[in-house]
Amino acid sequence: MKVTSCGITDVGMKRANNEDNYLINPELNLYVVCDGMGGHVGGEYASAIAVNTIEEVLSVIETTPGGEFDVRDGDQVELNREKVRYSMRLAGRRIYEKAVSDPEYKGMGTTGLVLLLDGGNAVVGHVGDSRGYLVRGDQIEQLTEDHSLVNEKVRAGLLTREEAKTHRMRNIITRSLGYQEEVEVDTQVQALKDGDRFVLCSDGLTNLLSTVEIGEVVRRQSSKLAARELVSMACERGGDDNITVIVTHVDSV
Repeated sequence: MKVTSCGITDVGMKRANNEDNYLINPELNLYVVCDGMGGHVGGEYASAIAVNTIEEVLSVIETTPGGEFDVRDGDQVELNREKVRYSMRLAGRRIYEKAVSDPEYKGMGTTGLVLLLDGGNAVVGHVGDSRGYLVRGDQIEQLTEDHSLVNEKVRAGLLTREEAKTHRMRNIITRSLGYQEEVEVDTQVQALKDGDRFVLCSDGLTNLLSTVEIGEVVRRQSSKLAARELVSMACERGGDDNITVIVTHVDSV
């Protein structure tokens, strides 16, 4: 598999510090975006714990196969799905335990968004409101469902998607890594095709750019130029939150 990617994180135009963290590990074809919350110290620390834990776990599993991750009949897809789930759950437990043991970090947490490319498939793991997109041909598809209060209201028919964009409670998430000891991780698998492009991003981008705009930028640019342009566009529109973007292009499966 040949993959090119680029990740950028930016503090934005209004925040004093950056609570986002991201990871690109080309050896594992592993990509992670985490958007922390919990104040000046807590949010940044929570997202760092998550990124580091996910990479640590998946690196160890790659080099020491077997054990609790053995899957019968050689089902590599289910193995990868379970590896992603486990790494994110462990990250959540580590953040929770730190917050319980140290009052300075009380209430901290983070979103978690993971993309693992392996064996002709993409496994996406997701907690929170950071988003993952697949750009294929002239179409863009949102792969994740926001775990947020306003999205629950949209799904219940209490808000329109347009109303949700400006709702005063749009930043309240209903699921995160670290807020509770255990967390449910959503996962899905996509069969890869040559030319597929994935976008992983924090809500500092999606609050200011539409899905259509993201797709247009990613389709006409390289991974590096697309990531740069997306961050620049968000900053030009106010940059009222930290902005993190990873653009990954599957050149060939």
